[in-house]
Order: sequence, then C-alpha cells, then structure tokens
Amino acid sequence: MKQLKNLAVLLVLLGAVVLFISVDPPKESYAANNNLNMKKIKVDEFFTEYDGTFILRNIKNGRSFIFNIDRANQRFAPQSTFKIPNALIGLQVGAVEDEYDIKYWDGVVREIEVWNQDHTLGSGLRHSVVWYYQAMACDIGEERMEEWIHRISYGNRDISGGIDQFWLSSSLKISPIEQAKFMEALYKEKLPFDKSVMKTVKRIMIQKEGDNYTLYGKTGQGSDLGWYVGFIEAGNQAYSFVTNIVGTSADAKHITMDILKKYHLMTE
Repeated sequence: MKQLKNLAVLLVLLGAVVLFISVDPPKESYAANNNLNMKKIKVDEFFTEYDGTFILRNIKNGRSFIFNIDRANQRFAPQSTFKIPNALIGLQVGAVEDEYDIKYWDGVVREIEVWNQDHTLGSGLRHSVVWYYQAMACDIGEERMEEWIHRISYGNRDISGGIDQFWLSSSLKISPIEQAKFMEALYKEKLPFDKSVMKTVKRIMIQKEGDNYTLYGKTGQGSDLGWYVGFIEAGNQAYSFVTNIVGTSADAKHITMDILKKYHLMTE
C-alpha cells in the first residue's frame, strides 16, 4: 500500500512538471491560439531591416502574440501616440468642446505644410498637428494633466518635461505592452472617462475602412523611433496592435498593415 501511495505522489509531481514545461513560452515571441490560429503567426520577415517589436492581442479572448518581448517591455517616449490620451483628457475636462473645436493657426510656418492652417481636434489627430495638441495641453494645465495621467496609469506618469513637451522625446515614457493594454482599455471603453468622450476619440482615430474591417490607429515619430498603435475590428473579432521600431512612424505603419493584410484582418 505504501508503494502505491508513493507511486501516486510521483505521478502527480511528474504531471505538474509536464504542465509547467508545456506552458513556458519562448523568450523572443509567444502566441496563444485564437480564431486566426495565432500559434502560426510569423512576423520575422517584416523586421529583417528593423530592430522592433510587434504585439497583436485578441481583445475578446485576451490571447496575444508578441514578437521581441524584450523590446516590448522597454519604455520609450510616446511621441504623437500621446495625442490619444491628450484628446481624451482635453474632452473630459472641457479644454475642448468636441471633435470640431477649432484652434486657429498662429501664422508660424512649420515644416509640415498641412499644419499651417486652422485645425480641429479631429483633423489635428489625423494630421498629427503638434501645435494644436500642445495648445490644448496648456489649456488642460499641469495639475489636471498630472491627475489624469495618474488616473489612467499611463507609462511612467512623468510630465516633468514641461506641459507642452513632456511626451516629445522627454520625461514621459511608455512600453509597447503598456500601449497595447491602453488601446484595449480604450476599445472596451473601460478607461475612467465619460463614454461619450471615449466614443469621440475612437471615431477620430478611424484611418481606413473596408467591407469587413475598420482600422483605428495613431502614429508617433521620434529620433530613430517609430510607433503605430491602435486596434482593428475584423468581422466579429477585434484586435489591439502595437508596432515600435528603430525607424520612422511611416515604416511602423507600413509593417503593421502588411502583417494585418497577411493574416486577412485587412481585406479589400
């Protein structure tokens, strides 16, 4: 009887070891099965010329794929991806009334031609108009901005770099994994903002629509840093995504769209 008990204990221990080994993910990339068969997702081919990371997360079941998990956990300046929380905060505190709220061009000629005109909250996000969102950040003010950055637990929450500069290669930093979680919370409308505020910002994030998908996104550009973050509705599924590379935001967006097309999340 004692030998049988010992054998039973040994089998339980062996089973636990096998289970532990079976769920331990590789270091560089890992995936979980979903309707896209995410175990078979392969994105190495899109990063042959770039040091970067890519995250794709099924919002409905929480299963994720991460390429280059080391970089995915590093924090970087959000650059113009911060226009998303900036817009949310601005609307919530009344610094702007709605997506059509106009700020008038100050006459200073800037390097991007489309910036040299009046803009609204919506057009400012779509064209990544830095001066508009800097002006709105000043209207929000340091005290309210800091309060809301802490309420949404945005990255390292450090706005010490100046009210109109802290997200631009300055004090505020956020990791790609934190970006992905923020995008998912926005999609689900689980952030501590009014529902109408979140719906407005989601609407102005729309970049492309097809018969079977809607793509929401925002680029961010720094020195040797490119972001593209957002989410996509495809059929009855929704996925958040983040691409972060040593390169340009245009390259990050191009990589993202190529991956989404390869796996038929974007179809014409």
